[in-house]
Amino acid sequence: MPHEDVAREPARPRRDAYFDNAKYLTIVLVACGHAWEPLTYGSRAATAVYLTVYAFHMPAFALVSGYFSRSFDMAPGRLRRLLTGVVVPYLVFETAYTLFYRWAQDDPGYPLSLLDPWYVMWFLVALFIWRITTPVWLALRHPVPIALGFAVLAAVSPDLGGDLALQRVLSFLPYFVLGLTLRAEHFQRLRTRRARLVALPAAVAALGVAYWVAPWFDAGWLYHRGSVTGQGAPRWAGVLTTPALFALALLLTACFLAWVPGRRTWFTVLGAGTMYGYLLHGFLIKSSRFWDWYDHPWLHTPLGELAVTAIAVTGITLLCTGPVRAVFRFVVEPRMDWAFARPPRTDEPQPASQVRPDARAQESR
Repeated sequence: MPHEDVAREPARPRRDAYFDNAKYLTIVLVACGHAWEPLTYGSRAATAVYLTVYAFHMPAFALVSGYFSRSFDMAPGRLRRLLTGVVVPYLVFETAYTLFYRWAQDDPGYPLSLLDPWYVMWFLVALFIWRITTPVWLALRHPVPIALGFAVLAAVSPDLGGDLALQRVLSFLPYFVLGLTLRAEHFQRLRTRRARLVALPAAVAALGVAYWVAPWFDAGWLYHRGSVTGQGAPRWAGVLTTPALFALALLLTACFLAWVPGRRTWFTVLGAGTMYGYLLHGFLIKSSRFWDWYDHPWLHTPLGELAVTAIAVTGITLLCTGPVRAVFRFVVEPRMDWAFARPPRTDEPQPASQVRPDARAQESR
């Protein structure tokens, strides 16, 4: 490449190790949560850990996604990345998951519905809707209370339906919108020794409460798949439970972010591949269910639970690595230059209608 071409290339912004670490650790929690679910039926301790993680891991994922969506402004380049980085992977993986289900369950008639996302695919639908509405949220004076109001409406609306996972889209919307309003200094306040010391007893207390409620608390409250009536509660309860769960999730998210290391570690580079891990790990999780991997009694012992955790961490880590990203980049981050109009060159002459009046006057002289 000629030297002058190198000089003209804009410098790439340096990635922040703290946020890459946060992304990786969050996707690890997502994978562990999915892997732990079959263990909760016979272990109170496993259930307590499961409930604690589920209370905040997807809210944290949405909050960080919102923080990195602050610059979305409908510019052609950003719309292009939204389509290639969210819409196309959704279409590909939603189809792949459907075909996988048909093969694994020997059910060729299982329908393919792009409007009804299956399993983990709901988050891509949510991310698209959240990001495409970002300019609206940024234009509002009090976006978080308004977003929380939409979440309350979702919680009290039993007929919202499953199309486009709207129940979850609206339920997790406040976390994304909160991320839009955050700045670097907000995270800096969590990255202090004092914050870490406060976060530790708070997290331990939350785990203790989870252990206490584990025998009777329904984890469905944390999934946000339906309204509160689906949990056997009256509709008005959603007005109270939604803000309460929002506050709990923020508390645990703050505790989690306080303990995320800010320096470069061995897993920092994996933070750039979390979308790969998210999209691919669902095949492993569903395989464990389809082929009854958890039927072995040893897995439901303390050592077995630790083994499941180790396998989940190892698996999601491998799915975020460079070789896996290289293989699946064509569907997770496709370039698709052929599908988009070429942006106009800045050195092309402007039409006369676009020349400023003062420029025309200067030319006439």
